[in-house]
Amino acid sequence: MAEISLHDPYPASEVTAWDHETDVAIIGFGATGACAAIEAADAGAKVMLFERNSGSGGASGLSGGEIYIGGNGGTDAQRAAGFEDSTEDFIAYLKAAGGPCVDEAKCEHYGREALNHYTWLKAQGVPYRGNYLPGKHIEPTDDSTLIWSGSEAAAPFCNIAKPAPRGHVIQHMGWGGGRPLVDVLEASARSKGVEIIPDARALALIRDSDRIVGVVVRIDGQNRFVKARRGVVLATGGFVMNEAMRRKYCPETFRINDPIGDKDDGSGIELGVGAGGDAIHMEQFFTTCPWTMPESHAYGVFVNAQGQRFINEDCYHGRVSRCAVDQPGGKVYLLLDVAHFVQPMDFARIDIAGTGDSWEEVEAELGLPAYTLSTTMAVYNAHAKEGRDPLFDKKPPILTPLDQGPFVALELNFQTSYFSFFTLGGLRTSAHAEVLDRSGKPIPGLFAAGRCTSGLPAWGHGYSSGLSLADCTFFGRQAGLGAARG
Repeated sequence: MAEISLHDPYPASEVTAWDHETDVAIIGFGATGACAAIEAADAGAKVMLFERNSGSGGASGLSGGEIYIGGNGGTDAQRAAGFEDSTEDFIAYLKAAGGPCVDEAKCEHYGREALNHYTWLKAQGVPYRGNYLPGKHIEPTDDSTLIWSGSEAAAPFCNIAKPAPRGHVIQHMGWGGGRPLVDVLEASARSKGVEIIPDARALALIRDSDRIVGVVVRIDGQNRFVKARRGVVLATGGFVMNEAMRRKYCPETFRINDPIGDKDDGSGIELGVGAGGDAIHMEQFFTTCPWTMPESHAYGVFVNAQGQRFINEDCYHGRVSRCAVDQPGGKVYLLLDVAHFVQPMDFARIDIAGTGDSWEEVEAELGLPAYTLSTTMAVYNAHAKEGRDPLFDKKPPILTPLDQGPFVALELNFQTSYFSFFTLGGLRTSAHAEVLDRSGKPIPGLFAAGRCTSGLPAWGHGYSSGLSLADCTFFGRQAGLGAARG
């Protein structure tokens, strides 16, 4: 008898009896799995959805419920706020944000269809208030819809595509809109007759010749064989909770200590690779420290442990944080004057490392060599007074002199401050969510979407809030539709 393993599909010829039969089997019940189930059911398929937890959620249920949407002239919220967002600008930004890891076909597909996807989300019952909240926010604290959620207005991105805010947040008071978003999608899936099996852990795919035809799941301590006549969808999340995989593929994440995920153990990636799939960009990860809370801190200046700037601080908080983690010395400093300093949020674990009535005094208190940090700030302030930043192209109004003493240096320590993170690498898939082998050919019967794939948010240095939920909801739909079509 063949071994049941994540790493090698079980031969269909050795299945003595099928415990369940369906058209489409979906593994994972976050936003990705829910959207796949809805689309497959709407295409007329019988759908079974298996979730290892006792209910829906996944990493999307832990998110802020924000989806990155634009193009085609803009959404209703964008247009009401006076922003016209062309498809060309939207796609150009998506490609720039994908950096060297970009999948241009996915950017173009989503860029053309994002506005239709927004309409689809509303049709499932996802509510949006429709208003615009200006400023720099990690998440709205009220039920606002539209925010700036990336580096759209910062260099180099603003020189590539006309800026527009594109973060669309579910109408929900306070943080944590991901949970109500998943609840809405779950209700839609259930209303369409999707059969949901909780407490079911996927153990292996099942293969007949070169085609994936089912999955082995563990339910109530028993192995169950599930026949999927048309296709299997992997919607299992990333691998941030699997230390062995992180050490193998993404060791830089061990510089920081606050992973975000649920059961994100990489099992879907291993299932896909075992079936012949190709795991790509596995070294990529997102991270952020909430240094823009309070918002006035966005006007500060970052320096590394040598007292040197390394980024234009007006870009997205996650881009700043990801570039910070690249710096030597295990920490960076956020420099502020009295006009912009407010006590950091307790959960951020950001400490005051030095103070002084001049930048020279702050430099000395940090133990830095003379003329390092102080010269950095002298150059910065001189140019900021002229409204320019020739070194990093920081833009007004966030470009402003920090010359009102006393001054402070906040320490963001990679090991002790709150640097949340999750992985971005995963299975290589087509723009229609087919799992591709190493030659780029689809593996028959196998589809995947969300963080078990390398999708729209492929590059940690270019991430924008809302890209993950955009990726998992839209390409989850493509996976469900593709599987239903067989």
